[in-house]
Amino acid sequence: MATVITSTSLPGIDKVASGKVRDVYAVGDDLLIVATDRISAFDCILPQGIPGKGRVLTQMSLFWFDFLRELVPNHLISALVDEYPAQLHPFRDQLEGRSMLVKRCRMEPVECVARGYVSGSGWKDYRRTGAICGIPLPAGLVESDRLPEPIFTPASKAETGHDENISFEAAAATTGLETATLLRDLTLKIYVRAAEHAESRGIILADTKFEFGWHQGELLLGDEVLTPDSSRYWPRAEYTPGGPQKSFDKQFVRDYLETLTWDKTPPAPPLPDDVIRKTSEKYHEAYERITGLTL
Repeated sequence: MATVITSTSLPGIDKVASGKVRDVYAVGDDLLIVATDRISAFDCILPQGIPGKGRVLTQMSLFWFDFLRELVPNHLISALVDEYPAQLHPFRDQLEGRSMLVKRCRMEPVECVARGYVSGSGWKDYRRTGAICGIPLPAGLVESDRLPEPIFTPASKAETGHDENISFEAAAATTGLETATLLRDLTLKIYVRAAEHAESRGIILADTKFEFGWHQGELLLGDEVLTPDSSRYWPRAEYTPGGPQKSFDKQFVRDYLETLTWDKTPPAPPLPDDVIRKTSEKYHEAYERITGLTL
């Protein structure tokens, strides 16, 4: 089984951020993003990693960056360690296959979410208000129903905990109307293109979130793109509206944790080997089905 990397250490390289999954380092004017095998659930990082998860997230983002390159420019400089600055070469064992050297961008302070189906926090919104992020929807939709057309449902970026769904007007108040309109149109355009490809591979892209930032006056697609961590992917053959769907992500982890008496505050409990294995298999299956490649 692949070596599991849950933390990185690059002595002499300035670590500027460490999130639930990624460690970010400053390299000159650029950034190095390393996807570890950490996994979180209910906003808690779990004690064990998922074999291969960081590689799946990185390689899937690279696939989509290339797939979408004619639609939107992105922040990628290189994902090949040999092309990184020399001071990073000694850390190849931590970087190979799971890292990206990217342009440092001024990120927009909103998560750009596209939804084609009513699920997750969108389903909660709809049940409560008949709308998602202030967008009125037809009455009588059931959980996981396909929406009449994809919608843009931005969220505020939370430093801790969950992002909060906000209206387009609230997003525009943060970014300016012109930028919010640009983000909305680009988000929906990317979603439609990606959803068509996923559909051709037997997978439903129910919803996804993007992050955009500015570099030298150009708006770039950044961070991770259309991975199982940032997207809700469902197997088309098993799609049945009216409840939650099977998904290509950490469903096994969440389902297992729901069987425990754990109160969902740190520290998170350890995971059994079979839950770790099944979760790893789901991440790899998502990559293979979307890209047609194997890791």
